[in-house]
Amino acid sequence: MDNYGFYSIIPILITLLIAVWTKDVIVGLFTGLFCGVVILNGINPAMTLSLMVSDYFVPQMVSPSNSGILVLMCFIGGFVALIEKSGGAMAFASSMTSIITNRFKAQIAAWLTGIGIFFSDLGTPLIVGPIFRPITDKLKISRVKLAWIIDTTASPVAVLVPFIGWGVYSMGLIEKQYLEIGITETAFDAYVAAIPFQFYSIFAISMVPLVAYFGYEFGPMARAELEAQAKTETADPSSEFDNLSHPNAKAIFVWLPLAVMAFVLLYLLVPLGFPLESVPSLAFRGALSSAYFYAAVSLISLMMFYGVKSFQESMLIYFKGVGKMTRVLIILVLAWSLSSLGTDLGTPQYIVSLAEGTFAPFLVPVIAFLFGAAMSFATGSSWGTYAIMMPLTIAVAEALGAPMHVCIGAVLSGGMFGDHCSPISDTTILSASGAGCSQFDHVRTQLPYEIFNGSICVLCYIIAGITASALVFIPGLIMLGFSLRLVNKLIGVRV
Repeated sequence: MDNYGFYSIIPILITLLIAVWTKDVIVGLFTGLFCGVVILNGINPAMTLSLMVSDYFVPQMVSPSNSGILVLMCFIGGFVALIEKSGGAMAFASSMTSIITNRFKAQIAAWLTGIGIFFSDLGTPLIVGPIFRPITDKLKISRVKLAWIIDTTASPVAVLVPFIGWGVYSMGLIEKQYLEIGITETAFDAYVAAIPFQFYSIFAISMVPLVAYFGYEFGPMARAELEAQAKTETADPSSEFDNLSHPNAKAIFVWLPLAVMAFVLLYLLVPLGFPLESVPSLAFRGALSSAYFYAAVSLISLMMFYGVKSFQESMLIYFKGVGKMTRVLIILVLAWSLSSLGTDLGTPQYIVSLAEGTFAPFLVPVIAFLFGAAMSFATGSSWGTYAIMMPLTIAVAEALGAPMHVCIGAVLSGGMFGDHCSPISDTTILSASGAGCSQFDHVRTQLPYEIFNGSICVLCYIIAGITASALVFIPGLIMLGFSLRLVNKLIGVRV
């Protein structure tokens, strides 16, 4: 394999610049890949595109492991669309509102409901927001506070679950890079091992009940809460959420399909040794695909039985959900192709040569976290950030001897941190819409809380880089609680 030196990182640099400039990761990845093929084969636009298809796109799509991920993502997209449009999630959320009598209970109920609807990060704001908006208005909780709660229980929850879209997508990136550099650990085992190192998601989710319990706010959120105390906002249910509810919908639309999914998954995987032994990736994805399929069948049956949707309407929703996964599938194929191109150019080796002697291996996680945060903030896309940062970070971690699972967790957390703070992120926009507040007000009130969490993450990644201990998040949570009490005492306002 040739090593193209500095030229080997030009595709990555172009990808980053174009992605940030256009706010579109697909454009960035495609442009970076195009330039990389030009470096390898010379300037010939027609031939370059032909080589991109024949040497990168097609081989990545027909690879058994990669094609298994693409198929699984389609099954996930169809099921999530069904469960969102069935009205069951709305019914499930409504069932949790019967015992809400004060501000603390309202915040905890919204938090628990958001966690319960873990299967749809983009659906959570549009489900939890309209349900709790009249309740929080009545109890004089600001809408920006509700937006923060539902934003915090959307993507940060989803990324911690290995068997839904976030985990499957990320495992695809991990597995590809593991194969490139010869690591034998399965992508599933790596992802699960990295969960305790996803500090940002863990801290963000934990901060909601802490803030609700202490009863203090700080920064712009404190001012918003004081204004809400002085004036009760009028609920204005919007017709844009009507298609997420139905008078005949039941909470069983949520828990029964999920129970079917769990049963099918265990039925297929336990004979293979799960969870005590590693399961081959293709078998795992096949089992997951079957689980999502039968969960969808059970949900369609329930919707027909209760008169919510006909069979034809259900199938239309299902295939629309599959279609919505197209963008994700394109990002995956482009990311895999760029990773393969990097191998041809010798990009990982060149980056490692630059990193050697520049900084200690224990600093790789915190650097990956900060770089990922900056990129995802600029692009508004955590998935796009993972596509670019995951292969590079894994290669550097392996070469320098940095703790691999900490580094993977750092990439996932960095992408989540920037995405959570970004004003152009999908979940930011939807959370503001679901809570009934302006996007700008949501961002400016939420940002100090997320920077607070991110600062603690920096310290934790330095410690985890040194110790590689999966228990670092425990002192991190203790630090979060004490730091929050200190901030409340110094600048907090009780509401």
